[in-house]
Amino acid sequence: MSKNLGIRAGIVALVVVVALVYLMPSLTKNLPPWWSNVLPQDKIHLGLDLQGGIHLNLEVEATKAVESNLERVVEELKHDLRKSKIRYLELKRLGKEGISLKLMRDEDATAFREMFRANYPDFDPGTPSYEEGKPVFHLMFLQKARDRIMRMAVDQALETIRNRIDQFGVSEPDIRPQEGHRILIQLPGIKDPKRAIALIGKTALLEFKLVDEDHSVDEALKGHIPPGDEILYETSIDRKTGQRRRIPFLLKKRTLLTGEYITDARVQIDSRYNEPYVSLAFDSRGARLFENITGQNIKKRLAIVLDNKVYSAPVIQDKISGGRAQITGRFGMDEARDLAIVLRAGALPAPVKILEERTVGPSLGKDSIEKGFKSTIIGGILVVLFMALYYGLSGVIADVALILNVVLIMSGLAFFGATLTLPGIAGIILTIGMSVDANVLIFERIREELRLGKPPRASIEGGYGKALVTILDANVTTLIAALVLFQFGTGPVRGFAVTLSIGIIASLFTAIFVTRVVFDYLYIVKRMKKVSI
Repeated sequence: MSKNLGIRAGIVALVVVVALVYLMPSLTKNLPPWWSNVLPQDKIHLGLDLQGGIHLNLEVEATKAVESNLERVVEELKHDLRKSKIRYLELKRLGKEGISLKLMRDEDATAFREMFRANYPDFDPGTPSYEEGKPVFHLMFLQKARDRIMRMAVDQALETIRNRIDQFGVSEPDIRPQEGHRILIQLPGIKDPKRAIALIGKTALLEFKLVDEDHSVDEALKGHIPPGDEILYETSIDRKTGQRRRIPFLLKKRTLLTGEYITDARVQIDSRYNEPYVSLAFDSRGARLFENITGQNIKKRLAIVLDNKVYSAPVIQDKISGGRAQITGRFGMDEARDLAIVLRAGALPAPVKILEERTVGPSLGKDSIEKGFKSTIIGGILVVLFMALYYGLSGVIADVALILNVVLIMSGLAFFGATLTLPGIAGIILTIGMSVDANVLIFERIREELRLGKPPRASIEGGYGKALVTILDANVTTLIAALVLFQFGTGPVRGFAVTLSIGIIASLFTAIFVTRVVFDYLYIVKRMKKVSI
């Protein structure tokens, strides 16, 4: 045992040095410049309950994604019917269940069914019914296809929201899916909750539509809306008075281009008016489409619409090549930045609804930190005093291991990028007790060996050997329970499970390995004759 004492002491020293390296960024901001280039700089993240922020529970309206998919299929089907020279009288969506198609000629029914089965495997064309001698198909959307689209809508919404939050600049966000098409979002340390909520919930469907200049907007407002048109509004704000004014636009319903082709969106400043605007860049296909659209509609107005709100409707003066466009609209700088963020991150596949919203103030976080810190210090001092008074020098050794245990837990949080929460502090306090409990088991076994008249060295070896199985059994079962809590728990439960898991591993290392190194040094190298226990 004495031969490998140096190796074991080296392992302890290495672990302590690594722990301090990972803990240092959390202890001080005054690190040397070279630190970030060579050594880790991640700090211990504080949870929502410690530093304040917002808690959101969102529901993705996944059925809207199904409806949008059916609308796209309707448009694709119109193109395929024209291509196949199959004439129809009516083609419309049936809610979220499928599509209704009424053909003009009975002889086209067989050709349509063959074409449809080949190109639309997610639908069941069924057998046509007849209305006034005309075949009517009810093209039913298969349930497995509906489920797949709703699942994809939630996954895509999760990724889009995560991209938006990352670009918004929130550190340590917690974003995870829940059952029932729900998404849980926790944003610690957020300074402007309303702005963040607006950014997260914006659908961000960008569309380019032509303004209908052949018909009167006033007549449309009276209810005489031409077929294929719609009325959308632009909100104009007077910067001096703050007064809002809604300007109606009569637009063609047909969308010429969407935001799916956008590769970049950034805020720039107009040199003439010194106002921010959003500059867009399209991919190669989007650039081609935009060039064709502008080339075919010179001197016409092209409205830029985001979530059914008109941002601007400039006159196309010439064909625009190069795949670039601008969105102007008397933005404030924050509005322009947020618009650029949602356009870069992409549109949500379906609207999201806020089911629960909680704002935790920073004063509560500060109070929680102080109380948690006090409870940890008081509990630690009481344990340290008891061990030192009851077990003498052996108790002091256990106290040193206990302090090292706390250091290892905190550095472990920094290493794994975990978040420290108020329940996590409770997990640290529990771990302190468990760490001492392991040393108590060892010390009582050593006492038993000493009562049998064995020398100190043999008593120490016997005490550690006999207590090892019991300690491992108790800690491993607790670790399994902690891992289960981490896997299936949410929020505070996971925070507790994280510190408990790290703490159990650290306490096994300190209580069994570190204290044994100290005892071996004192009673093998230094040859102490009496065990203070």
